[in-house]
Formats: sequence, structure tokens, C-alpha cells
Amino acid sequence: MHTVVNVQQAEAWNGWEGTAWADNAPRYDAMMGGFNRPLLDRAAIGENETVLDVGCGTGQLTLLAARRTVRAQAVGVDISEPMLTRARADAAEQGIANARFDQADAEVHPFEESGFDVVVSRGGVMFFSDPTAAFANIARALRPGGRMVFIVPQAGAPDSEYAKATAALAPLMRRPSPAARGMGSLSDPDRVRQVLHQAGLTQVNATPVHAPMDYGRDAGDAANFILSQGPVRYNLQDADQATATRVQRDLQAALAAFETPGGVRIRGSVWLVSAIRP
Repeated sequence: MHTVVNVQQAEAWNGWEGTAWADNAPRYDAMMGGFNRPLLDRAAIGENETVLDVGCGTGQLTLLAARRTVRAQAVGVDISEPMLTRARADAAEQGIANARFDQADAEVHPFEESGFDVVVSRGGVMFFSDPTAAFANIARALRPGGRMVFIVPQAGAPDSEYAKATAALAPLMRRPSPAARGMGSLSDPDRVRQVLHQAGLTQVNATPVHAPMDYGRDAGDAANFILSQGPVRYNLQDADQATATRVQRDLQAALAAFETPGGVRIRGSVWLVSAIRP
């Protein structure tokens, strides 16, 4: 890996949180999968277009992009080697030869100038230490007229479905886990527009998109999954057994309201952002 400026994030995503995500990749992909089609449809990847996936994680979006750009290459970059190891294994298992995965800090990585037609990201762009510098660096990797499309979470609302489903956790979630720091950095669309314009991108558009997020087979399975996630584990690590038991019980009871024949579905909300390198 070349130079790293996001040292704290590199340590976090190459530590237990990155490993836990990689080990449970299918569950996280199911949780986020409802946003893949809106993102890829907006990106409108052609079969001859090279694609860069920033913060690709375990690579689901990269592999989907590679299936669209059948005569070119999709390159996923991430700071987490455990997640990239899983991405490479999935590419090999699926027989997708036109996908490549590189470990890199996209904020400063020396991408080839004008080397890509399209840049995509399923949330990975929200962790930069200097977003303007990072987007300027990534924009240089786009050809003139190339497009950038990504999603970032909307700010959590107290009356959202997720807030209602996880109310039992709220009093205990006192601080972000190491890997979650910066997660809300681009939740304000006005801030997103400002950053992208300062980075030299134009035609910036931020559209709200909602999709059901899959948390598990039933309320018990969904509760176990949520309790296993890095930010929750981090905040509950010192909880006594009585507190842990109570939270598990109350969380499962609340999640029962979101059970459907296809599993536990909770509505998620993101900003779908697009921009052009002039």
C-alpha cells in the first residue's frame, strides 16, 4: 500500500472491526443490497467503461460493476486488507476476471490521471480525514466528462424505523467505534455539494433514496446480527450480564414489528449523489 494519511481508519479497518465485517460479508451485503440497483442505474456503466469503486469493502458493488463493464475493468480500492481478501476470494469463486482489488488510501493514492470513466462508492467515501482533498484526488482519476456516483447515509431521525427498532440500544451507544468515526461526515447534502464543488466537480446532485434493509431471518436472528456489529459491540463491551440480557430481550421484541415473510426489513435512507469532472 502507498502512503496512508487516514492512519486511525487504517488501524481500525485492519483490526477486529474489519475482520468481523469480512467474516460476515453476506449479511452486510444483504443489509445494504437494496441500494445497489439505484446506485448502478445512476452510474449507467457502459460495457467498455473502466470503473473505480472507492472504499469497496468486501467488493459486492465492484463485482456488480464488473458484470456491467464486460469489456473493461472494475477496480476496487479499500484500506482494509481483511475485506479485500474476502473480495478477491469472491471474485475468484464467481469467475469474474475483470475485477481487481487494491489496498489503498484513496485520499492520497496516486491513481492514474484520467484513468477511469466512472467512480462509484457504497458509503466508503465518508471516512476521509480531508474530504475536499480526497475528492479532488479521486476526481483526477476520472477522465474529463467522467462521472462519480455514490451513496452516503442520511442523518438518523428519532422517529425512523431503525431508531424505533433499536431504541433499547440508544442509551448505551455513547460513542462511535474506531471504524465508525466519520460515518456521518457527509449526511448533510449541502455539505456534500460544498465539498464536491471545492474539489472541482460540477453538476452535483443529491437525491434521497429509500430501500428496505435486510437484518435477518427473524427478530432473534436480526437482534444477534445487530449486537454483533462493531459499533454496538464496542459500546456494550463493558455491560454487565443483566444489561446485556435485557437489551437482547428488548431489541428482539422491538424487531418483531418489522418481521415479514422474507425476513426482518427496516427502511433505510441514503443520499444518492452524482457529479461530473468537467
